[in-house]
Amino acid sequence: FFRAGGFDQVRLATGADLMSLDQLDQKLWIALSCPTQGLEFDSRTLELLDADGDGRIRVPEIIEAVKWAGSMLKNPDDLTKGSAILPLSSINDQSPEGKQLLDSAKHILKNLGKAEARSITLDDTTDTAKTIAQTRFNGDGVIPADASDDDAIQKTITDIIDCMGADEDRSGKPGISQEKLDRFFEDALAYSDWWKEAEKDAAVHGRCLRSFQGCPGKGG
Repeated sequence: FFRAGGFDQVRLATGADLMSLDQLDQKLWIALSCPTQGLEFDSRTLELLDADGDGRIRVPEIIEAVKWAGSMLKNPDDLTKGSAILPLSSINDQSPEGKQLLDSAKHILKNLGKAEARSITLDDTTDTAKTIAQTRFNGDGVIPADASDDDAIQKTITDIIDCMGADEDRSGKPGISQEKLDRFFEDALAYSDWWKEAEKDAAVHGRCLRSFQGCPGKGG
C-alpha cells in the first residue's frame, strides 16, 4: 500500500499483482464503476472493456479483462511495461485461444507486408483499413476483381460491375455482392432465352438484331 491524497491505495507493481486483483476487497477500490464516454482514455479500449455494452465499466469487467490479458502472455509482467510493442514470442501459445491470438498477429503482419517481423505494434493492430486493404477475403460479402488470380473470373467480375454497378469493399475497392452476382446471371439467362426465342422467327430475329446493333456501345 501507499498513501496518496489522504487515502491508503494499493500498489499494483507486478503482473502477479494484477492477476490477483480479484482477491482485493472492493472496499479498497477508489471507484467501482465508470462511464465509457467523457474520459481522457482511449474510447475503443473502453468499449472493449464494457463487456455487457451498458455504457459503464464495473469491477467484474476489469477483473475479467485483466485475467484474459494476463493469460495471453507468457509473463504477466509485460502488462506493467506500458509498451506499444509486443514481441510475438511473448504471446502464450500453449492454449487454443493464445495460439489463435498468435496466428492473428502473424496474419496482420503478413497483410501489412511485414511477414518477417518478430513483434507487433499498437499501430499495426489499430490501422484496420490498411490491414483490410491487403486482405483478399475480409468477410464483408463484397468481392473485388483482384480477389482472384484467374483472368476469366476477374473479367467476369469487371463485366458485372460495368453492368450492375459496384458495391464498395471494406478496403474501398469496387466489387460485387452475392445479390448482384445472382441478379446478373438471372438477367443474362433471361436475355439468352429471349434471343433464342427470336432466332426461331427470322423476321423477329432480324428486328432484334437491328435493335441490338443500334444501341450505343453495342456490337453485333
